[in-house]
Amino acid sequence: MKNLFTIALMVIALAFSSEAMAQKFSGLDKSPADIASYPTDYKVSEKLVRVTYSRPQLKGRSISELAPAGKVWRTGANEAAEIIFYKDATVGGKAVAAGTYSLFTIPGDKEWTIILNKNLNQWGAYSYQESADVLRVPAGVSNASESLDAFSIAYKDVDNGTHMVLGWGNTRVSLPITF
Repeated sequence: MKNLFTIALMVIALAFSSEAMAQKFSGLDKSPADIASYPTDYKVSEKLVRVTYSRPQLKGRSISELAPAGKVWRTGANEAAEIIFYKDATVGGKAVAAGTYSLFTIPGDKEWTIILNKNLNQWGAYSYQESADVLRVPAGVSNASESLDAFSIAYKDVDNGTHMVLGWGNTRVSLPITF
């Protein structure tokens, strides 16, 4: 009888513990997170730079609706994008110390302003503070024939470094980086 009582208590305890351990998982994000690292070759384990960002989609809207010209943009969706430089670098012609920064941009017709900010873990650009900027540099804008619905970041190898390329719609923004 004692064993039966012990077994009954264990069954009740398991039932309550599995309820307590139940976890709700959210569905897929509408702007999924992504990482763009350089060098892009997966066989190279020592990366020089990595951007963690979310990828908003145009879905029939314009870039100017989602990232208005002349206004600070979080460079993606959700949390502000974060960029890690694993070594000291030169970004748009200016020195940047190795470290982690929030990545903001100010879209424009002929150039975008790229901003590295020392405040991390920011949601959007709502709490952005210009006083925390570490760097502001212009980046050239061009038009591509291929349209990208989802905002994307890629790298293009160049002599002595790379260009980090932001692509969305037909817009391409190119930022030179050397190490």
